[in-house]
Amino acid sequence: MSFQDPVVPVCPFDFADALEFDPSLASLAGRGPVSRIRLPYGEAEAWLVTSFAGVRQVTCDPRFSRAAIVGRDYPRMTPEPIVSPESINVTDPPHATRLRHVAAQAFTRERVAGMRPAVDRVVAGLLTAMAQTGPPADLVTHLSVPLPHLTICELLAVPEDDRDHLRTLTMRLLATSPEARQDAADAKAELRSYFAKLVPDRRVAPGEDLLSALAAAPVPEGEEPLSDDELAVLAVTLILSGNDTATCQISNIAYLLLTRPEDRAALARDPGRLPGALEELLRFIPFRKGVGIPRIALEDAEIEGTAISAGDYVHVSYLAANRDPAVFPDPHTLDLERPVHPHMTFGWGGHHCLAAPLARAELDSAVTGLLTRFPGLRLAVAPEDVRWDTGTIRRFPLRLPVVW
Repeated sequence: MSFQDPVVPVCPFDFADALEFDPSLASLAGRGPVSRIRLPYGEAEAWLVTSFAGVRQVTCDPRFSRAAIVGRDYPRMTPEPIVSPESINVTDPPHATRLRHVAAQAFTRERVAGMRPAVDRVVAGLLTAMAQTGPPADLVTHLSVPLPHLTICELLAVPEDDRDHLRTLTMRLLATSPEARQDAADAKAELRSYFAKLVPDRRVAPGEDLLSALAAAPVPEGEEPLSDDELAVLAVTLILSGNDTATCQISNIAYLLLTRPEDRAALARDPGRLPGALEELLRFIPFRKGVGIPRIALEDAEIEGTAISAGDYVHVSYLAANRDPAVFPDPHTLDLERPVHPHMTFGWGGHHCLAAPLARAELDSAVTGLLTRFPGLRLAVAPEDVRWDTGTIRRFPLRLPVVW
């Protein structure tokens, strides 16, 4: 099909009505597991895979390459590609294996368990400051934004005076308007330059921080240590991750619990249910819009009965996979007692989010803190008056005014 083929739907994926599921994405998933689409930016059409089984296949099959998109004007939702060409997010094995082996050492269960007291201290400090400010207060300002950003900046030992600026740069990079392209490119270059200056210093004078640990991390026999540039790009990836999923999900989970008092009361009565409930909340919430980074088929293949030609772009939708009725019965219902089943909110396969254990720890700490410290917490405005982000690829409330 050519790019101008009118049969192929143009998918801006710009739906931002609270946490309702994008009807265009639901419609595509309802037509079948694989669809042909056009996105707002990029040189070509793409396949969109929406079923759980199809997404699992694409993300685990080496015939579908992320590295192959480097240097191409690939179909995407943002005017400027978010990832750098050297990022771990656009590499394939064995190079990706090398990078992930080093980065994964920062987020083992044992290391994250060791981080948990520090996360809890940050949460306690933020909630104490919110309580001292007094109601009404904005939960986004007091908790959702600072917690993940402070945590990842603490791990990377970013100087306190630089942290607000790095946060601003990441927001500029996530913008979706056509006019934002050059600004986003400048922000990405500045982020990379910032960490490129930090890495040599950490090699010369290593500390207890994550960047120093990554610089000194052992690599498999026969492989080279990570270069300064690779470490800088990896740090940018971690900063972006730290300001993405967890930031959105703290606000989104709080919004859902505040608008579903029975669910919130049940969790308050039985805190032991929280880990399973969090997994259901993560599955259910459409925390971003549309799709992320595509892959290119390196050879002819078949996905869920659809023939894919070598050279075709293939996007997957983790959001749609999380609503696949073949895996999650009655998928559009939030059921906090649903049996836990692996979901795709943190990705799947070779590009599953390395920092997922840290994000889960932050979410658990934040929700536990809110339920414990503010049992009478409630929205200060009507749910329909909450303002939502419409300018980036993310789904989250810009402000979440609360009282107690």
